[in-house]
Amino acid sequence: MEGGDQANPVDEGESSHDRTTVAGSGDGETADSSAGGSDETGTKTGVKPTDGEPASQSAVPQGDGARTDTSADADTDRNTITFRSMAEDGSARLSTVERATDERLDDGDIDLTDPALYLDREQSELAFQRRVLAEARDETNPLLERVRFLAILTANLDEFVRKRIGGLDRRARTGSDERSPAGRTTDQRLTDALSEAGDILTAQARCYSEEIRPALAANGIDIVDYEALSPAATDAARSTFEESILPTLTPLTFDPAHPFPFISNQSLSLAVLTRRECDDGVTFSRIKIPRNRERFVSVDSESTFVRLEDVVRSNLDLLFPDVEIVDTALFRVTRNAEVSRAEEADDMIEATESILDRRRFGNVVRLEIEPDAPAEIVDILTRELDLTDRQVFSLPGPLEYRDFHRIASLDRPDLSGPDWIPQPHPRLAVAARDESRTIFDAIRANDVLLHHPYHSFEKTVCQFLEQAARDPDVLAIKAAIYRTASDSRVIESLLTAARNGKQVAVMVELAARFDEQNNLEWVERLEAEGIHVAYGTIGYKTHSKAALVVRDEDDGVGLYSHIGTGNYHSETAKGYEDLGLLTADPAVGRDLVRLFNYYTGQTLHDDYEALLVAPVELRDRLRAVIRAEAERARAGETARLIVKVNRLEDPTLIRELYRASMAGVEIDCLVRGICRLRPGIDGISETITVHSIVGRFLEHSRIVYARDGGSGRYYVGSADWMQRNLDDRIETLVPIEARPLRDRLDAILETLLADERNRWVMRSDGSYAPVPASDDPVDAHAAFMEHARRDAKRLDGNPVDS
Repeated sequence: MEGGDQANPVDEGESSHDRTTVAGSGDGETADSSAGGSDETGTKTGVKPTDGEPASQSAVPQGDGARTDTSADADTDRNTITFRSMAEDGSARLSTVERATDERLDDGDIDLTDPALYLDREQSELAFQRRVLAEARDETNPLLERVRFLAILTANLDEFVRKRIGGLDRRARTGSDERSPAGRTTDQRLTDALSEAGDILTAQARCYSEEIRPALAANGIDIVDYEALSPAATDAARSTFEESILPTLTPLTFDPAHPFPFISNQSLSLAVLTRRECDDGVTFSRIKIPRNRERFVSVDSESTFVRLEDVVRSNLDLLFPDVEIVDTALFRVTRNAEVSRAEEADDMIEATESILDRRRFGNVVRLEIEPDAPAEIVDILTRELDLTDRQVFSLPGPLEYRDFHRIASLDRPDLSGPDWIPQPHPRLAVAARDESRTIFDAIRANDVLLHHPYHSFEKTVCQFLEQAARDPDVLAIKAAIYRTASDSRVIESLLTAARNGKQVAVMVELAARFDEQNNLEWVERLEAEGIHVAYGTIGYKTHSKAALVVRDEDDGVGLYSHIGTGNYHSETAKGYEDLGLLTADPAVGRDLVRLFNYYTGQTLHDDYEALLVAPVELRDRLRAVIRAEAERARAGETARLIVKVNRLEDPTLIRELYRASMAGVEIDCLVRGICRLRPGIDGISETITVHSIVGRFLEHSRIVYARDGGSGRYYVGSADWMQRNLDDRIETLVPIEARPLRDRLDAILETLLADERNRWVMRSDGSYAPVPASDDPVDAHAAFMEHARRDAKRLDGNPVDS
């Protein structure tokens, strides 16, 4: 999303993470900030800007535990500190007893397990979906981007219903009385989640009918009702129906001779009531609206459309000749995706195939249906699908918005905003232009920090693997694949490497939800080339994103590593914000050797030189980092933490953050989605601010920063702060040691905290408010695009360090 004037990014240079309270004293320079919207969230906070760059602002919530304005004194005396020195520090490791007795820590009279201090994950996730809806409603966004957000919202809510509602429904059916960390029962959470999801869907439908559709029409893009077509257009639509739509339809009737039809997940369907004779009862039939036909049928002109379901509904006499069409209703069902692995499966491929099969037939957990649907249709559907009233959503409008990506992709630059073309990383581009150098020369000279989608995935990560596949000095390539594109260049590079005689080992996580089928197909192709493939690990899901290249060099064997926060997926890399590290650090390489040996073997090492690895020690190391900052704050030092994750859910780490806040540590949490922590509570979390960035690109990177007495500790990697990531998955975080890369991470974090276009701030009750806007609002995504463009233009100038 691009909106407002484009701002320059906070650039590399001195860190401005450290904050001291100024309480509106006027020290430092502050400006109003916003993400579009009118809700006031409180006073602004200023952060000392780097040379020639904008000040960073951070809005904070009013009300319980409202905080004063803050300003940062930049720490320019940062010394490089290695992860290995941290590991040698006694505070960096927790004993087994300390890990097991978290609740015995002295928190005074405060019970940090009190359910009132936590939010339910469903409540927080739906708050995120409201922020997505706000993007569709934001009139400062390009119109077709607003349409795209409608489609994104439907996809998000579909997944929420399949996973979260499905899981709660399954537990409710078994009579589970388990309570969440927020103290709520399964049934309470299910009831509230269904109600809030229904409210969001209703608001989405209203946004489309009252805002988006009229705006499209005003700009020459008409989505019209069938009844509004001209006679000539009606004839043309009927001909289209007869020639190309009717042959694909299969009416399924429900009567004593025909069982109730199976209704596939998320399919759009038309329920039809018919009658043969005037005194006969009605018969129910279901017609699936085909997914393999264009949802928007062009009529009159290339910019006038009628929806496919309207064409079908208006021509039912050709599908049901010689009967009376009594009534119709458009509907859509969503099935539970929460199915367990089959215990009787002999191997992981068989277990995954079983999951796919059972998910297809999962119980229905939601019915969306038109508001004027006849009672007889609603009764039949709810009875046959075993639904309660609270699972039925009566909604006006199209019901299914995923296909609106088609409208969002129309060739209307005036309504879309400028395209973004990911840029080459300057250091890798320089190496690519020099025939005497390889990408490995560039990595060996200095670590490389990649920032997608601002840096091109194809010209960085794909180039790294493609050169490795062709390089005669490369001995082996190893990669861990969680999700990848259906036409993956990453996989093709691995296949090429195998054909060129290199040792190739690949860990393909078959349990990557909703990507299981794609991953199964890639496993088959890889194994057909004789590549060693591991399907996952027993007891853990592999979520780490890493690749290792082993190369024969003059001074011995070199290890070149890529560790990222995102998947090896060239398509999502165009829209997901992620970080990646390319390094020749032998310690990182040796750690990856150990990990890949575990993937293909059986022993998970319990000690690593550089990496933080879950489930081995990542949780303990993160707690050590938080506790070290808390100790510094208690000693009167300036203490600072910034945590950027997609989800912050783990109760143990939340309690650590509460304790750090109680000690006086200034904490910023950049959490895109679910956050169970409540910020701004007097005496508990009053120094914690939770931000959420929602805009053109999906924030997906994970970063941990600790001030560490001025030395600074920086980590990037794959793990969110969730129990499943820390205890049930293989995850990796890598320390960032090189000063230029740390400077770039400083710039990224401060630009995000300065954002006035896409940033929201969380209140103590779990609701969010957009930060107020200045006259020239900082847009982090626009700033990062400009930084990448500027770096690309410097290719002929001085070398770029980051």
